[in-house]
Amino acid sequence: MRRSAILGTGFCVPDRVVTNDDLAGLMDTSDQWIRERTGIEERRWVTEGQTSVDLALPAARQALEAAGMQATDLDAIVFATSTPDHFCPGNGVYLQRALGAGHLPALDIRTQCSGFVFGLSVADAWVRAGQFERILLVGEEIQSTGMDLSTAGRHTAVIFADGAGAAVLGPVPEDEDRGILGFDLHTDGDYAEKLWVDAPGSMYHPRISEAQLARGAQWLQMDGRDVFRHAVTKMPESATAAVTAAGYTWADVNLLIPHQANLRISEAVQKSLKLRDDQVYNNIMRYGNTTSATIPIALDECVRSGRLKRGDLLVLTAFGSGFMWGSCVIRW
Repeated sequence: MRRSAILGTGFCVPDRVVTNDDLAGLMDTSDQWIRERTGIEERRWVTEGQTSVDLALPAARQALEAAGMQATDLDAIVFATSTPDHFCPGNGVYLQRALGAGHLPALDIRTQCSGFVFGLSVADAWVRAGQFERILLVGEEIQSTGMDLSTAGRHTAVIFADGAGAAVLGPVPEDEDRGILGFDLHTDGDYAEKLWVDAPGSMYHPRISEAQLARGAQWLQMDGRDVFRHAVTKMPESATAAVTAAGYTWADVNLLIPHQANLRISEAVQKSLKLRDDQVYNNIMRYGNTTSATIPIALDECVRSGRLKRGDLLVLTAFGSGFMWGSCVIRW
C-alpha cells in the first residue's frame, strides 16, 4: 500500500494582537497570572467581520505554493474546525469557493483540539486507498467571538485564540523513505461536558433561548483541572503508542509538536517523555490556543525556520474536547 506525505504547509493569524495587559482591562486578571498558569504572553484575535475563509485562504495558498501546486490540482479538502462561520453548511465549501478549486469534495470534521491529527488520518486514508491524490487539510478556528470577556469567563478567555494552518498531502513513491507512518486515535465521551459549548444545539427548540443566553450557554465552558489531568496523561501515552507501533523509540524522534493547549501541559508532557528542549516545539506564548490550528501553525513555523528537516522523525500529539486525543508519526 502506498504512503502519503505532507508536501507543503502554511498558516495565517489575524493582525490584531491582544496582550495580557489588554485582557486585564476587561476582567480581573493580570499579565503575571496568565503567564504563570498558561505561559501565554499574547494571542491573535479577529476584528469584527473577519471570517474563517479570511484566515484559511492565505494559509491554504501558502501550503499550495510550498507544494508547487495550484488550487485546481486538488482532489479534495478536509476542513477541521469547531467554530464554523454558520450552523450549516460547513467551512469547507466556502474555502472551496474562495480557492476556485472546482467541484471537488470538501469535508468538514469537528474534532476540536485534535482536529488536525484526526484530519490527517482521513486524508492519509484517502491517499493510501487511492480514492484521492492531492488533499488540502486545514485546521482553523475563530474562538475569540465565543469567549465571555468578563471575570466569569477568564479561565477560557485568556487561553483561546484565532488562526489557521494548512497542509497539502499527496502520495510519495514507495522507494522514498518519507511520509506518514501511523496513528493512535481515541475518544472518551464520558467527559464531553468538561470542555464544551452547550448552545445553540438542535436538541433545543428554539436552538438557543433567552434563558440559555442569560446563563452563558453560548460560551465555551471548561473544567480546567480535569482537562489538565487527562491531557498530561493521555498525550504521552498516545504519542508513545504511535512511536512504538511505527517501530521506533523516543531516542529516534527528532521533534515533537504537541497541541498548544497550555504551556504547562506541554512542559509536563515533555518531562513525562524525558525529551530535551530541542526535541519539543512550543509557540503558545505568541499565539495562544488556536484549537485545531495549533499543530499546523507550529508545523509551518518549524518547516520554514529549518527546525524540521528532510529525514527527521516527527511526532504530533493532541488532546481536547470530547475528550478526543491522538498522535501521528511522520518521516519528514
